[in-house]
Amino acid sequence: MAEATVTIEQLRLNIAETVNRAAFHQQRVILSRHGKPVAALVPVADVELLEALEDREDLRAALKARKEKGGVTLEQLKADLGF
Repeated sequence: MAEATVTIEQLRLNIAETVNRAAFHQQRVILSRHGKPVAALVPVADVELLEALEDREDLRAALKARKEKGGVTLEQLKADLGF
C-alpha cells in the first residue's frame, strides 16, 4: 500500500485532496510536524482491520485468563460484594 508524508501546513491547505488520497486511493498519509510524524490519516478499511485484530487479541487474553487458577465465579463475586 502506498504511503505519503504530509506536513500539517500542507494538510491545512489541501485537506480535501489529502482525505481523498486515503478514502478513494487507499493511501496511508502520515502527518508530520517539525519533521516528525505525529498522526496518520488512513483508509477506513485499515481501521476496521486494526479493530478486528484488537478484538481477536482481547478474546485470546480473555480465554487465557479464564483458564488460569485463582479466579472466582460470578456468584462468588456477588456474595463477596454483598449482592
